[in-house]
Amino acid sequence: MIQFRSLAVGVAGLAAGVLTLTACTGQQAGSSGDNTNIVHGTGEVIRVAEADRQELPDIEGETLEGDQLRLADYRGEVLVLNVWGSWCAPCRAEMPHLVAVANDTADQGVQFVGLNLQDRSKDQANAFEERFEVPYPSLYDPDGQVLLDFPKGTLNPQGVPSTLIVDREGRVAVRALTPLSEQDLRDVLDPIIAEG
Repeated sequence: MIQFRSLAVGVAGLAAGVLTLTACTGQQAGSSGDNTNIVHGTGEVIRVAEADRQELPDIEGETLEGDQLRLADYRGEVLVLNVWGSWCAPCRAEMPHLVAVANDTADQGVQFVGLNLQDRSKDQANAFEERFEVPYPSLYDPDGQVLLDFPKGTLNPQGVPSTLIVDREGRVAVRALTPLSEQDLRDVLDPIIAEG
């Protein structure tokens, strides 16, 4: 069972997060599924009280389909931002849960966006999305540059997979540094949807 705690103190800076993402090995992450290049999250899920939430940075970039996407365009809706890679076995296990919840909540003002990390080929990432019938776009970030848009001291993704839930005012309400089951995702998402 995932344990939750309120955000009471500041979080580690972006530099630590980027180092965490890239410090596993000096080798290029492959698609073998042997998990040797996966940076595991802490298993921690943080729910942030409304009064303590910080704005999501104005992140933008190119999607796997070659379109431009700005996360600020989702303001007014609940946003689920999931960091994944086709090479990541926990991402493969988690993706059916994300797809199910994305499909179920599309009419409730919830939008999902992926952040594809460290896939050197769009072909591999697109094949992953086709395999799991992912119904939402993903930013393509092979070198982790999009993550640099998270200022030091903000609640940012620090592993693969990780998930942020952003409230309708564009503030980070939940950070999960662990793969989520469908029920886990609903448990943290439903209260944010209910905020209206």
